[in-house]
Amino acid sequence: MKNQIHFLLIFSLLLLLSTATSSFIGVNFGRVADNLPPPSSVANFLTSQTTLTSVKLFDCDPQILQAFANTNISLTVNIPNANIIQLTDPSAAQSWVSSNILPYHPQTIIRYIAVGNEVHFSGDKALIANTVKAMESIHQALQSSKITDIKVTTPHSLAILPPLMSPSSGHFQKGYDHVFFGPLLEFHRKTKSPFMVNPYPYFGFNASMIEFAIFKKNDGVLDKATGLKYYNMFDYLMDGVYSAMKRLGYDDVDIAVGETGWPSAGDPATEPAATLDNAVSYNGNLVKHLKSGKGTPLMPNRTFDTYIFALFNENLKESVSERNYGLFRPDFSPVYDVGVLKSPSQAGGPTAAPTAPSPTESGGKWCVAKPDATDDKLQGNLDYVCSLGIDCKPIQDGGPCFDPNTVRSHASYAMNAYYHINGQQDSDCFFDGTGVVTSSNPSYEACQYVT
Repeated sequence: MKNQIHFLLIFSLLLLLSTATSSFIGVNFGRVADNLPPPSSVANFLTSQTTLTSVKLFDCDPQILQAFANTNISLTVNIPNANIIQLTDPSAAQSWVSSNILPYHPQTIIRYIAVGNEVHFSGDKALIANTVKAMESIHQALQSSKITDIKVTTPHSLAILPPLMSPSSGHFQKGYDHVFFGPLLEFHRKTKSPFMVNPYPYFGFNASMIEFAIFKKNDGVLDKATGLKYYNMFDYLMDGVYSAMKRLGYDDVDIAVGETGWPSAGDPATEPAATLDNAVSYNGNLVKHLKSGKGTPLMPNRTFDTYIFALFNENLKESVSERNYGLFRPDFSPVYDVGVLKSPSQAGGPTAAPTAPSPTESGGKWCVAKPDATDDKLQGNLDYVCSLGIDCKPIQDGGPCFDPNTVRSHASYAMNAYYHINGQQDSDCFFDGTGVVTSSNPSYEACQYVT
């Protein structure tokens, strides 16, 4: 009996821990465009065709709140900066909750209310001074309405930190650390709500560090103070935020990512890093990194609610890159897939017949080396894939795919194995621009490529 009770206690604790550390990958629904589909179509598309479980808005549009009712997709709604000061009044906050939340909750799942957006970046001292007061008023209004499952937060650009010399050196801007961020983090601690930040490696890298910025293979960046090495800029920035919070004694407060992303197109003269390949690499590898649950060097095994920017390309934004952050076009066709589209069977579409593909003809997809890829690059791909523990025996001496004994042939086999094991997303065949997806089965004779 004692053993049974002991087991149940351990099981309950593990269940609790797994629930407490669960997080989601969502998307920002920006609407600076004149060609977007209606909210009901967007809600239907996201539920039927994608694995995205949360959507962040930049307003509190009643049409969107209604469209997402009974979908199991949660929303983050936003109170514009212009409304912050008036909502420091508890009666105004109660009225806002009564008008914007109560008519839709709980049929529409509202996870967060974001009070303002990047208020510190605005430089408006009155706005900054009243943000925490407005958050407290909204929180109290929710409590008075017996709503306990909606958390209140406010998103920040990383201008809240001076330029990071290392992640462990992170600290908030002088003059705002104890006056603004201290009370804000105390609010988050008391209400068990997350500190929300918008880390964009796109805005913080230099050309020599592009691989570091987009999760590609690189030599890493050492933080000499901790001895920890960083292999991507997302972790570097997140640990900088964590260090700033720890400096004020609030390292126990959760962190959420309100926005992060990479544009798939830009002006070649002024925005050369805004390319489809870079966007695929950053967002695709970010999704994998988040799903792995391994956290960051300073926050191992810690997970973060994360909203990718953005759902759609927005044609009324100013620069070319700003118009091209979308994962999808307004007609719902993907700009590229980062692993958020459901398979045909998940989406209710036709399921493939259980027959093996022939060596020369199939409806499948394979990843192979591009014709112009150099042997040096392909050798690097080959070494990398085989070092991961993926089965490379077929291309070893005596294996069915050893001949032709060329770097290109062996690399194509290994790249395809990696592509399939990781879910056949476009980003899994990028390989620093040396891989290409094909619908022609590259298998030959006894050499059968993974399908």
